[in-house]
Amino acid sequence: MAKTPIRVAVTGAAGNIGYALLFRMASGQMFGADQPLILQLLEIPVEGPQKALKGVAMELDDCAFPLLQSMVLTGDADVAFKDVNWALLVGSKPRGPGMERADLLKDNGKIFIAQGQSIDRVAADDCRVAVVGNPCNTNVMIAASQAKRLPKDRFTAMVRLDENRGRAQLAQKAGVSIESVSDLFIYGNHSPTMFADFTHAKINGKAAAEVIGDEAWLKTDFLPAVGKRGAAIIEARGVSSAASAANALVDHVRDLTTVGKVHSVAVESQGRYGFADGVWAGMPVKTTADGHEVIAGYEMDDFAQSKIALTNSELLGERDTVKDMLA
Repeated sequence: MAKTPIRVAVTGAAGNIGYALLFRMASGQMFGADQPLILQLLEIPVEGPQKALKGVAMELDDCAFPLLQSMVLTGDADVAFKDVNWALLVGSKPRGPGMERADLLKDNGKIFIAQGQSIDRVAADDCRVAVVGNPCNTNVMIAASQAKRLPKDRFTAMVRLDENRGRAQLAQKAGVSIESVSDLFIYGNHSPTMFADFTHAKINGKAAAEVIGDEAWLKTDFLPAVGKRGAAIIEARGVSSAASAANALVDHVRDLTTVGKVHSVAVESQGRYGFADGVWAGMPVKTTADGHEVIAGYEMDDFAQSKIALTNSELLGERDTVKDMLA
């Protein structure tokens, strides 16, 4: 018996990440090869982005994806989020030349206040939200603060790109396949301050630090390489990561819908791992039948605690910047 289609909203749908994402979603890579979709695509309500959105929809039509039941193209958030089961908040305002980070946080805060209110007002009762648009940890905190109907544990932000980057770096250093690297989890902000916890990572079931055998490399090369990978890609390509970010979102949502998966997700900290209560921080979660649960049992050494304190401080600074926006 065929499954009932699910409704999925994507914001910034005609942007670079959206373009890299939508075809993989429609082909079944995110929700499964037997799950029909209705895509509800939101773009800025002006002629250029709306025209580009129509072009993306034309290409989706031309792919003749069996799972793609229909599409809604709109510049109205209430239309985009109406009855959706998932809201993927990809779009955000990018940082312009000379723009202060505080201004970026506040400008994006206005966007995510409006989207959080709309989702809470019109989305399906089971709606789950994944925020990609940066600064994603603070943006999801703002969106979740607007929710009166939906519980806060429905709101997550993506740190999976950092996890994927870190696993690839460790695999290359050790000369092993990606599948050999496990238990690498991302703590804190999706920014250069994030902590890719190599102290608990494993390579072929053995402690990654022992397999690598180079503590200096792990601390002084590996961590900055993961944290600043986005800037390195911009330097190399002239544009920011899009395909890898879209791929990480596919991983993020797929694993949040696959019971038993353990992966890095930014969730409300609730004071765990030394993070301030109320901020959204990356940490390891296990997907359950009715959502997810944080794996809180990892013991952090002094080095790990110092790294977590650093990224927590940044998250607190961001929260202070937007405190007047939090409902």
